[in-house]
Amino acid sequence: METKEKKFTGIRLKGIPMLIISLLLVVAFVALIIYGASRECVCMIVTGIVGVLLTPFLFIGLLKIEPNESVVLLFFGKYRGTLNEDGFYWINPFISRKRLTLRARNLDAEPIKVNDKKGNPIMIGQVLVWRVVDTYKACFDIDSSSSESWATKTPGTEVGSRMKAYEKFVKVQSDAALRQVAGQYAYDNNENEDELLTLRSGGEEINELLERKLNERLSIAGIEVMEARVNYLAYAPEIAAVMLRRQQADAIISAREKIVDGAVGMVQHALKKLSEEQIIELDDEKKAAMVSNLLVVLCGDERATPIVNAGTLY
Repeated sequence: METKEKKFTGIRLKGIPMLIISLLLVVAFVALIIYGASRECVCMIVTGIVGVLLTPFLFIGLLKIEPNESVVLLFFGKYRGTLNEDGFYWINPFISRKRLTLRARNLDAEPIKVNDKKGNPIMIGQVLVWRVVDTYKACFDIDSSSSESWATKTPGTEVGSRMKAYEKFVKVQSDAALRQVAGQYAYDNNENEDELLTLRSGGEEINELLERKLNERLSIAGIEVMEARVNYLAYAPEIAAVMLRRQQADAIISAREKIVDGAVGMVQHALKKLSEEQIIELDDEKKAAMVSNLLVVLCGDERATPIVNAGTLY
């Protein structure tokens, strides 16, 4: 998306020399007042007083910028550019400023209740890393009027208040994006085995989709999501117990299928070995009894209790 952000190209002087000059001017005007008073020169006294009153105005032009901090500059409401080079500068005192931090910030969102693709209520949470990348959009394309007036803030409070407003905007949009992604996929594929991608098994694919949706929503505010991940996923409390029993049943069925497959293979192997080694000859009735006994022993949950046969198999 096209950006209107531009670099500040107005007058920008080194801050230390301008600070020294401002201090020297204050001292000079004070000295002028004292000297005019000693000579009883009204003109010198008036000039000194006016100078002392106006010189501190130069201090307003001093500007300190820390690393990964940006200042949006306005001249009587007109956007003049953005200054993001760290250092100590002096600019036109009539230029107003809006500070922003470009540092990465975390958002660990509380799990929210949504309905998945099958309509099951689930609890899903996310964690994301975001930062401001376009200062023009961040300042002028979204409303951050929840913060206080710029004139009543110190620089640190100003940045904190403005970033709090952005955090609220990011939270609302991230919840909307998470609901959208969660509604497109099922929690699990218990009912539809053909559905390969689910919230539970999607992993990186779900995270990449969530990150893309977040960037689409937050680009209007000049905010970039560097990373987004689903960090919590569970059924909602009202159906958690039922779904847990269902998962347990699926696990038991799956385990039973493997046990039966293994038991059948062992029975086939036993009958084959008995036949090949000619250890014993069994008719169909004896084979059926043997298969039944072996399956009971191999597939049973409890330990088998053998019964010694004192008779004969013939």
